[in-house]
Amino acid sequence: MVTAITQGVKISVETDYQDEYSNPANEHFMFSYQINIENLSDYAVQLKRRQWFIFDSNGSQREVEGEGVVGLQPIIEPGKSHSYISGCHLSTDMGSMSGNYLMQRLADDTEFIVDIPEFNLIVPYRLN
Repeated sequence: MVTAITQGVKISVETDYQDEYSNPANEHFMFSYQINIENLSDYAVQLKRRQWFIFDSNGSQREVEGEGVVGLQPIIEPGKSHSYISGCHLSTDMGSMSGNYLMQRLADDTEFIVDIPEFNLIVPYRLN
């Protein structure tokens, strides 16, 4: 698990290789990741947008950007958290992702960026 804290918002990430949805012979490797967003600040925050940078070990990269996460723009009260699971496919058996969330502090509508720490996506046989 990787973790980062930015302006009182803690992001934790766990990953899992999805063998049953992968097809290595066709260069399709599917991974899931679970994100936990914990509000350690004194103010309610809302996740407005996300931006991902996805890297394959063959040197290719792509960017994904859009509103919310998995169709939601959750409001996270102080001391509370929001978790979700999503997925990513790679054309190689290892790569990485990183990114950021655009958050809004509801007390004063201030927007700020929260870093999503870089995490690796690696098929289990590469770890031996």
